[in-house]
Amino acid sequence: MNGSILLTFNPGSSTIKLGLYAVEAETPRRLGKGVIDLRHAPLTLHIIEGLTHADIPLKAAITDDLHEVIEETLGWLASHFSVNALAAVGHRVVHGGDRFAGPEAITNETLAAIETLAPLAPLHQLQSVRLIRAIRHLRPSLPQIASFDTAFHRSQSDLVRRFALPRALFNEGVKRYGFHGLSYKFIAAQLQRVAPDIASGRVVAAHLGSGASLCGLEAGISRDTSMGFSTLDGIPMATRCGALDPGVLIHLVKERGMSIEAVEDMLYHRSGLLGVSGISADTRDLIGSKAPEAREALDLFAFHIARETATLATTLGGLNGIVFTAGIGEHQPQIREGVCRYLAWLGVMIDPAANAQNAARIEASGSKVAVLVIPTDEEQVIAEEACAVLKMREAMQ
Repeated sequence: MNGSILLTFNPGSSTIKLGLYAVEAETPRRLGKGVIDLRHAPLTLHIIEGLTHADIPLKAAITDDLHEVIEETLGWLASHFSVNALAAVGHRVVHGGDRFAGPEAITNETLAAIETLAPLAPLHQLQSVRLIRAIRHLRPSLPQIASFDTAFHRSQSDLVRRFALPRALFNEGVKRYGFHGLSYKFIAAQLQRVAPDIASGRVVAAHLGSGASLCGLEAGISRDTSMGFSTLDGIPMATRCGALDPGVLIHLVKERGMSIEAVEDMLYHRSGLLGVSGISADTRDLIGSKAPEAREALDLFAFHIARETATLATTLGGLNGIVFTAGIGEHQPQIREGVCRYLAWLGVMIDPAANAQNAARIEASGSKVAVLVIPTDEEQVIAEEACAVLKMREAMQ
């Protein structure tokens, strides 16, 4: 397997991130990465190779099966990176339910199990299924491996995972699963490298992007997380509501006559920062706006992140560090400042200059809690897990 190339897919609700890795003895080495925004016309493959950025126009039509898009993308990659030597494709799959506790090679059985979990993550799960099926159609003999966002949280206790519902429902799978696990797995490993004294303690990691959640880590192990049964739970997000009194849903359906489909659309696509502000789902737009609704949406976002941090600190029994990661967490000082201001009662203090520079350590000298900014890399985790599965298969042959 050494010397060959690995391709990774990390699908969002309307984007496809991809990574190319050289398979080497120790760990996969990134060759380049890219993204296809399926909302953008004309369709473009944006490639980053070292310091070089390029936009590659794609002629393919966007179809339900994505065959044309993936075929053209593989063709360009083959001409530029010698992808004819592909060893395997690794996929991020958001929901693994109770069926998947770690990465697995994709078979007919595993693919069917992945597909049955689509109702629990409708924005992402079927996108993964489409990509898996597209690769199967185009390269039927190519091994594919799934990495599951929920797997990292399997270390949580039943006490944390249980809802106060009839016990039979828990046994039937109605429980808290947690998401963004690939990101948290990377952060736990990276924190061990850059700040082992903090990594060995109690840390809350905040993955703040269009989708957002927090995870309570004890010595790098997931003990609690803000997202639960679905990707709607926890803190408000770009267009998702976050935690919500279920009585609101009963009211909307029974008293307002909304259909389940209309409620689902509102909760996933018209709530969160977009719903509160009425302006945008993008924190950058809201930061640049003078509208009071924009300020309120940002304050609500920061407040809920801080409140969830305190909740997770309760599970952990203390708090030694906070890690901000993902697009918003890594690049937006205003959001980090707002969160830490609400956590001042815990002794959290940040250095304004370090925060403004997106420095790796942004806590002030008198802070009782370390505050770090660590870029995440989900694709690296996908590549490493795919290689681990492939090496295990080789050893068994």
